[in-house]
Amino acid sequence: VCVRGYPTLALLTTCSSTTSGVCSVMVAVVEGRGLARGEIGMASINLKFPELVLSQFADTGTYAKVITRLHILNPLEILMPDTVREKGKGAKLFSLITENFQAVAFTAIQRKYFNEKKGLEYIQNLCAPEFSTVFMEVQTKYYCLAAASALLKYTEFVQNCIYAPKSLKVSFKGSEQTAMIDSTSAHNLELVVNNRDHNEHTLLGVLNYTRTPGGARRLRSNILEPLLDIDTINTRLDAVHELLQDEELFFGMKNAIGHFLDIDQLLSVLVQIPKQETVRLAISVIKYHYVSNAGHSCQTALLKAYYSSLEDSRFDRILEQIKTVINNDTSYMKGSLNMRTQKCYAVRPNINEFLDIARRAYTEIVDDIAGLVTNLAEKHNLPLRTSFSSVRGFFIQVKLESVALPHGQLPVEFIKVTKHKNNYSFTTADLIKMNDHCEEALREIFHMSYVVVCQLLSTVHEHINCLYKLSDSVSMLDMLLSLANACTVSDYVRPEFTDTLAIKQGRHPILERIYGQQPVSNNSYISESNNFVIITGPNMSGKSTYLKQVALCQIMAQIGSFVPAQYASFRIADQIFTRIGVDDDFETNSSTFMMEMKEVSYIIHNISDRSLIIMDELGRGTSAEEGIGICHSVCEFLLNFKAFTLFATHFLELCQLETLYLNVENQHMEVRHTRAASSGAESIVYTYLLSQGISEERNYGLRAAEMTALPQSVIQEAKQIASRVSQQLKQHSDPKTLRNRAVYRLATRLLQAARNSRLDSASLRLYLQDLRRQYEAELQVAEEPASIDMEG
Repeated sequence: VCVRGYPTLALLTTCSSTTSGVCSVMVAVVEGRGLARGEIGMASINLKFPELVLSQFADTGTYAKVITRLHILNPLEILMPDTVREKGKGAKLFSLITENFQAVAFTAIQRKYFNEKKGLEYIQNLCAPEFSTVFMEVQTKYYCLAAASALLKYTEFVQNCIYAPKSLKVSFKGSEQTAMIDSTSAHNLELVVNNRDHNEHTLLGVLNYTRTPGGARRLRSNILEPLLDIDTINTRLDAVHELLQDEELFFGMKNAIGHFLDIDQLLSVLVQIPKQETVRLAISVIKYHYVSNAGHSCQTALLKAYYSSLEDSRFDRILEQIKTVINNDTSYMKGSLNMRTQKCYAVRPNINEFLDIARRAYTEIVDDIAGLVTNLAEKHNLPLRTSFSSVRGFFIQVKLESVALPHGQLPVEFIKVTKHKNNYSFTTADLIKMNDHCEEALREIFHMSYVVVCQLLSTVHEHINCLYKLSDSVSMLDMLLSLANACTVSDYVRPEFTDTLAIKQGRHPILERIYGQQPVSNNSYISESNNFVIITGPNMSGKSTYLKQVALCQIMAQIGSFVPAQYASFRIADQIFTRIGVDDDFETNSSTFMMEMKEVSYIIHNISDRSLIIMDELGRGTSAEEGIGICHSVCEFLLNFKAFTLFATHFLELCQLETLYLNVENQHMEVRHTRAASSGAESIVYTYLLSQGISEERNYGLRAAEMTALPQSVIQEAKQIASRVSQQLKQHSDPKTLRNRAVYRLATRLLQAARNSRLDSASLRLYLQDLRRQYEAELQVAEEPASIDMEG
């Protein structure tokens, strides 16, 4: 088949390389009007993979879900109704999309093409029977159907891309199935793009050991949209665990997966109907049989399920049909003449009588051309040779080194002469005529081959579903192998899922890859009893790195990956928010402080009790008094939720929140002071270790300034001024507050043990006794000792 006029064998070249980073997704977006304002319909299709993805959801005035979804799709072109430019009719959504995707082509389509009835007709006509259950999901989703109508109409009439009936995979994806990571958070955490040089130092770069483009695309999608379903995550973890335990299975599957071409792209070739009559020889998709003997010893349910899809008997029937039509030795070859020869003789003889006649005529013409050049060489006593290019067709070349031309010139019958160094290229009138006859024969061959291949494809379309299953299986197995491979490079551990975030000796996965050795590890513990952690410490002590480390480990766990730690337990996060960075945004005329407020506003309007929030030094873009006030107010708002929050700050005044709220805990990054024996100069050693309590460091900004080239006089004067205006932080913890905190912590830990404990009776008794001792010690500090009976 032909895709938008490109030759098929050329497509095989792109299939052999990973092209996952190339934009090839078309997206149509439409918003409801009137009372339905805020209801978003979206349809997308990848020109390299024939799956129509529909989604419909309600969004807020910030349209965060739309922007996030578009960032994940990474579109080539965005389609919207032409009415969005009109004031009050979707202008805000239009302006946000054009601001955030300035490098993406935007096309306005007449509103009449966003027709839900036409969209449903398209789906009924194009959807493969095996995916027809999607009708039940989308028949009342009017806006995604309208988007699908406009998208498919546009791809047909503008992109010159038509899909065969009953051949398209159609799926509906709701936003409730995956965790929400907004585009700003994805950028801050460097999930798929590095903030500095866009190189491989990203979470995707750490985990990406995929061997196929489909596997790489699937891994990227999962990192940007982690799973929410614990059963699905644990099933993936079981599969990764088995791959790590069974070395033979791991290397056998890895070798087998490496033989696959880009099945998604080849599927797209198979289901698209050409508007130009050029031959297509992209049937090498059947090379998936390289996997036929691998993985029979799989024990994990997920691996068994995917391998069962690779053993479908329909593959044999497709392969047999292809073998009866296509020559076995048909393949991609370098050189335009070799490619043309492959296309001419790709279809077996005796399949089509007219095709055989046309090929004989072509062969005779090529032989005549060779004979003509031989005769000319003998006639003029020159070392002539036949050459070919896609532009000139057959032509003649001669290299004159020790050969002297008569009268110093080429014979007059040689025309259209070009010279490059000592090489001459030319043709003759007879050769031009032969080239014309050759092109006529080729057109006949390509037309007949096209007819034969289309008949073949019509039989392949009957079994198209097994190819979709194959594509899904290969990409999933490739991603699981990639996750297992990442574990072999470093020391990762399988995570658990409870109602607590507990990480023992956790490490930053990207830093570990950059330095090639384990960075400083830290423990993390967040539960309902202390779901708000305030982290203090000097500049460069590692606060930002630690915050990102926790978020990255959370994402890794929710995609089914092992994590860099000795032990890890996570609570499923439905949203991951970050507020990191202090850059101005010149494009939107936003200062540092305005950017901070926009990001905080987004978090406040979208927070839920299951969110994970990372905030790094909020309020730095304004005065200290205003910064403290805003931070304090934002913290108190967030404390109304059960979301897990890590809040790094230089405002030590915020640490007093621990005395006001039982679920607040202060932690800090440790530093050590050393003094040189010779000069007596004091310096700071950063340990990058997290400890309980408040940072005792003061004026650490001045110490950081001392490391620069600032004059010593400036530093000394700054110290004098700082000592006069600074006030020592004082905490007042009355006995009643300490007692309430002790009771609160005991109650939450007992609830946590009741929900999650898998200890035997003896171990559980010891744990409860230890809780009692901690409780009594805390009460003793509060000078109100108490005793409780926990022996039973």
